[in-house]
Amino acid sequence: MEKSAKIYIAGHHGLVGSAIWRNLQEKGYTNLTGRSHKELDLLDGVAVKDFFDQERPEYVILAAAHVGGIMANSTYRADFIYKNLQIQQNVIGESFRHGVKKLLFLGSTCIYPRDAQQPMKEDALLTSPLEYTNEPYAIAKIAGLKMCESFNLQYGTNYIAVMPTNLYGPNDNFDLERSHVLPAMIRKIHLAKCLNEGDWENIRYDLDMRPVEGINGESRTEEILAVLKNYGISKDGVELWGTGTPLREFLWSEEMADASVFIMEHVDFKDTYRPGTKEIRNCHINIGTGKEISIAGLAHLIVKETGYKGSITFNPEKPDGTMRKLTDVTKLHELGWHHKIDIEEGVHKMYQWYLEYKRNKKHTCYGNSYRYHGRRHRKPLLAHEYAGMSQTVH
Repeated sequence: MEKSAKIYIAGHHGLVGSAIWRNLQEKGYTNLTGRSHKELDLLDGVAVKDFFDQERPEYVILAAAHVGGIMANSTYRADFIYKNLQIQQNVIGESFRHGVKKLLFLGSTCIYPRDAQQPMKEDALLTSPLEYTNEPYAIAKIAGLKMCESFNLQYGTNYIAVMPTNLYGPNDNFDLERSHVLPAMIRKIHLAKCLNEGDWENIRYDLDMRPVEGINGESRTEEILAVLKNYGISKDGVELWGTGTPLREFLWSEEMADASVFIMEHVDFKDTYRPGTKEIRNCHINIGTGKEISIAGLAHLIVKETGYKGSITFNPEKPDGTMRKLTDVTKLHELGWHHKIDIEEGVHKMYQWYLEYKRNKKHTCYGNSYRYHGRRHRKPLLAHEYAGMSQTVH
């Protein structure tokens, strides 16, 4: 990619999109463009067409998606399949109609069957049933990667699909109902620590930034205790879903961003399958660490990092999800990219970011200085990161 080429990052305020934006900046790319959900609803096909007509991006990174954890996937099944299919249809379709040189589609390793052989190779796709809890989301992502693959085979485009493992990092979602397992666990254990220590100032501040079912820092103590109890949080302990035995792989989001930019710079569709292959399929690329940890082991890592003194219990009546999900990253390694941050370092970085983000939420950036702007003010980046952004975020 040329450093001055116009690159559209769909979802540039999200966990991965914001990390990709920063990574591109650090590598010297100067013509980045994005839109917030309020500015551009990717579910609106007419609006997406108008955006492409106006901006004419040369490269597209589709990091926008409707995502959530086990509870959200189980409850809002129609939303997960409908919204993701629509986003993909609109962005990939307009990329084709506008002659985009290269597109990167971000999927998920939930595309693989529930009982896939571990570690999961790309060829495991569509070999047996999916995990029920997130089946609609997985089907949408499978459709997205097959759309990219099919456009390439029929029209000679250069659309690449990558399947990241479980991601975590700056700008993650800490909503107790809708977030993924690691950020939800960090917030639960942090709040339980504050309750255990009687630190009501930080409890109320946390709820002011991220209200839970309408309960914020101004709510009565009894209301706060009741809503936190509904999510398994009390001064004596934290209750987590499932048995704690499932094994999961986690990748720091900024490393996902680095892998994504590496692929945009160095990998083409022809590199994703063996020369001479007659039936070209499963050209997507797994992105992960190839290392795993149990959910219980992750909980204990977070307990150690936060200094929480209470108990951790697991509720086996709640679903575990897939018992093991580990990616085979052989293809990624052969293409030339390897991860560097393991889960122990990542949990430390994540909790420090969470604490720093809370502190910086009180400020808004004016040049190199910061001014108190009230607890309702929200920004997608930390203040010091926001100050370093040279491009205008559209």
